[in-house]
Amino acid sequence: MKRILSVFFLLFIACVSAQTKIEGVVTDDTGMPIAFANIIFVNSSEGTITNDNGHFYMESDETYDAIKVSFIGYETMEIPLEQKVTYGMEIVLAESAEQLDEVVIYTGKQSKKNNPAIDILRKIWAKKRENGVRKFKQYQYDKYEKIEFDLNTIDSALIKSKLFKGLEFMFEDLDTSRITGKTYLPMFLNETFSKVYGDNELDREKEDVLGNKNSGFSGNQSITAFVEDLYSDYDIYDNYLKFFDKSFTSPLSKTGVDVYNYVLSDSTYIDNKWCYNIIYYPRRKNELTFKGDFWVNDTTFAIKKINMQVTKSANINWVKEIYIEQDFEVVSDSVFLLKRDYMLSDFSFSKKEDSRGVYGKRTTVFDNYNFNNPRTEEFYKAVADPYDPRVFSQDSVFWKNARLESLNEDESGIFKLLDTLKTVPKFRTYYDIVSVLGSGYIEIDKWNIDIGDIYSTFGYNDAEGIRLRAGARTYFGQNDMWRLEGYMAYGFNDRKFKHGFSGKFLLDRKNRLIISGGNRRDIEQLGLSLTSTNDVMGRSIASSSLVTVGSNNRLTNINLSTLNFEMEPVKNFRIDLGGSFRTLSSALPDAFSLDYVDVDSPTGIASEVKQFDLSTTLIYTPGKRTIGYGVERSNINDDYSTLVLKYTKGVDGFLESDFDYEKLQFSYQQPWQIGGFGRLTSSVELGKTFGTVPLGLLSVIPGNQTLFSLYNVFPNLDFYEFVTDTYATVHLEHNFNGRLFSRIPLLRKLNLREIVGVRGAWGQLSEENIALSAPTNIPLMAPEDQVYWEYSLGVGNIFKILRIDFNFRGNYLENPDARAFGITGTFGFSF
Repeated sequence: MKRILSVFFLLFIACVSAQTKIEGVVTDDTGMPIAFANIIFVNSSEGTITNDNGHFYMESDETYDAIKVSFIGYETMEIPLEQKVTYGMEIVLAESAEQLDEVVIYTGKQSKKNNPAIDILRKIWAKKRENGVRKFKQYQYDKYEKIEFDLNTIDSALIKSKLFKGLEFMFEDLDTSRITGKTYLPMFLNETFSKVYGDNELDREKEDVLGNKNSGFSGNQSITAFVEDLYSDYDIYDNYLKFFDKSFTSPLSKTGVDVYNYVLSDSTYIDNKWCYNIIYYPRRKNELTFKGDFWVNDTTFAIKKINMQVTKSANINWVKEIYIEQDFEVVSDSVFLLKRDYMLSDFSFSKKEDSRGVYGKRTTVFDNYNFNNPRTEEFYKAVADPYDPRVFSQDSVFWKNARLESLNEDESGIFKLLDTLKTVPKFRTYYDIVSVLGSGYIEIDKWNIDIGDIYSTFGYNDAEGIRLRAGARTYFGQNDMWRLEGYMAYGFNDRKFKHGFSGKFLLDRKNRLIISGGNRRDIEQLGLSLTSTNDVMGRSIASSSLVTVGSNNRLTNINLSTLNFEMEPVKNFRIDLGGSFRTLSSALPDAFSLDYVDVDSPTGIASEVKQFDLSTTLIYTPGKRTIGYGVERSNINDDYSTLVLKYTKGVDGFLESDFDYEKLQFSYQQPWQIGGFGRLTSSVELGKTFGTVPLGLLSVIPGNQTLFSLYNVFPNLDFYEFVTDTYATVHLEHNFNGRLFSRIPLLRKLNLREIVGVRGAWGQLSEENIALSAPTNIPLMAPEDQVYWEYSLGVGNIFKILRIDFNFRGNYLENPDARAFGITGTFGFSF
């Protein structure tokens, strides 16, 4: 959500000219727009496709005097261009009097046998593993990348608005997009130069970043992380291409014949290679598909040029346009290597043609290919430090040589513009407002302190009643080597102050050696997670939720002190060693008891648990990417798996600790991108406690009495309904991303997304543990006789921000106050 808000900041504040520009609309003789019509400059391979409304825009650095317009079933038209810039063209295509013999298009399976475009597509599939760097044992090349954000659709009304009063100088130099024809103002630019090495025999690749240069909002880590996530690498030969956490079917996919129409349109020489031109466009609306065309060589069946544009009906939020083009160069007469990759995204609140937004553009240029130069496996293991200060301080001579594509006048001016804007108070105010909304903290630069988290200021629970909280943290920059954080809270029912404070220090950047510790004295809803960590500053939504289901009175007074050491000896493999001392007691003893049998107590009963634990935790997150090198880092992606193995040893007697026990826990969470069928998230947790412990130290199957949809909990379970010392749980949740609803006419335009989930839990609770906590005023039981299970049906993307889940309980309906059905929901911004 923070990344989306970062883009909304750009939405909120929301030259070299070409030789030939044209813009217009293509219709039939009844005035109906013709979508996906092909427009091409005569005697060239430069072209475009009309959008869903028949509109098109195209420009070129070359001078052309005619265009050709064609679409299956209509007469092809060749239209002269009387001037270099032509806007408002109205092109009417007449229906063809006869069918084209060379292209026959049917619906269903027959088209696969009679369509020459699909015959060519099959040859592309057969040859795709032989194209590019895959043909060589080893490879290396230079890679230059620039990423840019631009404010677009700028007109006189925007410039003269009160929003930009005093900032008019921003609009002195505007340019026009060669893709959309809209004016834009550059606001952010990031450049990276690196060398890439690979070995197909060892299945190894590494990228050494030699230079990185930022302008714009480079100090905002959430924006930088968003940019990194936005433009992850992709291969057009893959069956599915992932953008914005969605899987789009590639036009070169083996499943493409089921979702695309293909037309063999043209053939010509490109760089002395005979190539076929194939146009493609989606068979159905609302699916995650592209429209466009590609040129493919007639012998190697390698792609020479391709452009892809997401249709406006695609089920994706906040993005009006996605446009991709790739060019390949020919090496050694038969090898096609990627030369240039360009991607443009138009972020906007609306998909209307005239709505304002922000362009996100990435241009990647590849050069100096070198092959069959073997290197040792140790070479690939020795990864350069991407945060070496020298990488960020390269001089102008380095960048002059490193830029494989020169900056144009507008891009060069971004550095000066942003330096000026940062000195303007009004701009700083805009920036600060959205920064607060994104991070939850108010920045006090003078003192290097952030006030917050503002989203935790107000809360309510049965023990405290209305609760107010205020906190702060140190913040010198996104790569701070240390951080202190704390808060104070007050409950108006119990009239007590609570607090929490923590500190963490990065001692060794290379191995990520961190020492941390703190203390929290507060009221908390425990039992919301099984494999948990001792996070001093953490707080669950269940502890402060304004509205709950049933009695939310099973709350705990907790006084927790921790000391922790962590290190990352290998990338994405973390080792945590820690100790904690906690005191637990019921916050509402009349409703919820943590009493246990204590023969040393005068009454034979103790109501407070004192416990000292030592723990070792191994966390492996293969594929995880982060940004920053300070004590706190931001995640770039969310498609990595997480494996956690935790061992806890309870020590009896030390600091008056009450119990000696051992606990072993394992969890595995994995997201799965199921091609065009959406995303499945799965998790498995296993655990066992060895020894006899009271309720406060047992493993509670996580329930949920809030109205919020939370992953990895059981929404129809009350808190502490099932308590275990041995457990196994499974959670499966699949988001179809509108795949099913897009085929239902009445629902198609709503862009809703269907979500299904199923959950199960099994556990045991020994007689010894039940007897130890016998005096408690809640029943102690575990789902041992049969696996407890639930399922849910959800609808997401309601008004683009709301998700509602309908949750059903599968069994154990005889439990006291069992909830057979419940509704939960959540708000959030997502693509």
